Amino acid sequence: MIETIADLFYKAVAYNLPDALAQKVDGKFRPVSHQELQAKVERLALAMREQGLQPGDRIAILSENRPEWAMVDFACAISGLPSVPVYPTLPAIQAAFILRDCGACWVFCSSNDQLSKIMAHWHDLPDLKVAVLMGGEPKPQAGRNVLKWQELIALGATLESRRPEVRAWGAQRRPEELLTIIYTSGTTGDPKGAMLSHGNLVANLHAVLRVLQPRKGERCLSVLPLSHIYERTAGNYIMFNCGVSIYYSQNHMTIAQDLQETQPEIFLAVPKVFEKVYSRVLDTAMAGGLLKRAVLGWAMQVGHRLAACHFRGERPGLALRVLAFLADRLVFSKVRVRTGGKIRLAISGGAALNPKVNEFFWSLGVPIYEGYGLTETSPILTLNGHGKVQPGTVGHPIMDEWNGKPFLKLAVDGEILVRGPNVMLGYWKNETATREVMDEEGYFHTGDVGELDEAGRLKITDRKKDILVTSGGKNVAPQPIENLLRADKYIEQAVVIGDHQDFIAAIILPHFPALRLWATHKHLQFTDEEALVALPEVHAKMLRQVGHINAKFAKFERVRKIILIAHEMTLENGLLTPSLKIKRRMVDAFFKDRIAAMYRNNGAGKSED
Repeated sequence: MIETIADLFYKAVAYNLPDALAQKVDGKFRPVSHQELQAKVERLALAMREQGLQPGDRIAILSENRPEWAMVDFACAISGLPSVPVYPTLPAIQAAFILRDCGACWVFCSSNDQLSKIMAHWHDLPDLKVAVLMGGEPKPQAGRNVLKWQELIALGATLESRRPEVRAWGAQRRPEELLTIIYTSGTTGDPKGAMLSHGNLVANLHAVLRVLQPRKGERCLSVLPLSHIYERTAGNYIMFNCGVSIYYSQNHMTIAQDLQETQPEIFLAVPKVFEKVYSRVLDTAMAGGLLKRAVLGWAMQVGHRLAACHFRGERPGLALRVLAFLADRLVFSKVRVRTGGKIRLAISGGAALNPKVNEFFWSLGVPIYEGYGLTETSPILTLNGHGKVQPGTVGHPIMDEWNGKPFLKLAVDGEILVRGPNVMLGYWKNETATREVMDEEGYFHTGDVGELDEAGRLKITDRKKDILVTSGGKNVAPQPIENLLRADKYIEQAVVIGDHQDFIAAIILPHFPALRLWATHKHLQFTDEEALVALPEVHAKMLRQVGHINAKFAKFERVRKIILIAHEMTLENGLLTPSLKIKRRMVDAFFKDRIAAMYRNNGAGKSED
């Protein structure tokens, strides 16, 4: 029985696959076998111990996804060295905060660019002794101990006769031991370090595998950062445990190419990735003439009926199967090729997936199972299973109860509470923050608001702290409105605003391929996207699109004004967290002048209720 990540590692390497992991090098995916992986992990563990590291020392990993990331993680898990992943997209000052807060002794960096972040703040990191460069030659660093990856592996190789000791170290690990400290990418304030034990992660693994079953020999394309607990648990530990080969995508720009090259059976992503595929299909059809649009529209009507059967785990009737065959030949098979053509299991998490997008992929024969969880819960709390899918929900709780009490329940105000073996040990050196989220019964307060349907599936309605209160005292949950806005083919991003204001408004980034096509058909003149969104005809068009969505909400929830923007809200401009969630306070600050001007000009630009 697997009880620790060390147990998991030694169980998995026994699969002896030639491509346990793979990374693209010089244009081709280079595989790393289980045998090579075990040797490097054990040599790395020996080298770190030889260099003076002892169980309990914290090791930071500042790197993009690559085989060395997993090697460091497993070597730390076996050696009792808590790992601290750091998003490679973080600016230097934020990366330094994490290293300083956790007291990291070592940091592994993927490149000189990442290493330079540490060098700029090393003087303010009293516990840091060593930096290891995974790739390339380190630049001269006076007074700093910078090692090369190859040097550590070579040192471990000189201790080859002691490799059996490493397995013995792994056997000493216990479920309650600290495995990792993961800093939450909070939308406000400094991040907090969630302490997760071996037992937390392993409990989550066992629970998920009761719902979904990866198969030995399948491939999984890894596109999400290993720094995020979703990818670390579901795309790394679970896949590795089941003998699934993990292929690392180069970056978010190459996902489409990597899908076709690797042809994975398993694919984990956030909604934005699936939504982009869906948008490209619609854009292609819109640009292809009346017949192409008509064929796609018909196929999606067939897909709607087909997906409804798949959600319930039912076999379609004969007439629907015939229509589905034709729709597949004309449309769906061509789209499926873009995903590699072999995906049998896709998982979406991190945010709500648009039900239309979910339905579309099921129509293609690419089933997407949604889940929900948080860093503090290792992370998965609920998951859709086969035959139990309901778009708009995130599935059933992965456990019914824990020690005689419900695993998941709702507070009086709808907040989701959870207690179980996957709930964190607490926040690193922050007892005050821990007490704020853990109650006397041992329930973790997620901060998310939800509801359970008649079948026991969870639906997330919003973040508790994101609820807007209008000047009239009405509570408005922004996420359901934003989700429907983003479902419109003319809208790429949407942030609903209006806290303590007379009415609700939205900041909207148009989906420019669709909007440009519309503007061209209307013979509008524009030079770039800034000029396009400034056109009064475009503003009126986008208000009409919003008006269609308004009809689905109560009057006080309707978006009455909009601010159109020409540039995407991103991690780089500080408006998204590393896990791609909106930083609402930052958005409010970034657009404060335009927001203030809009609310001052209270009479213009309102859509009809």
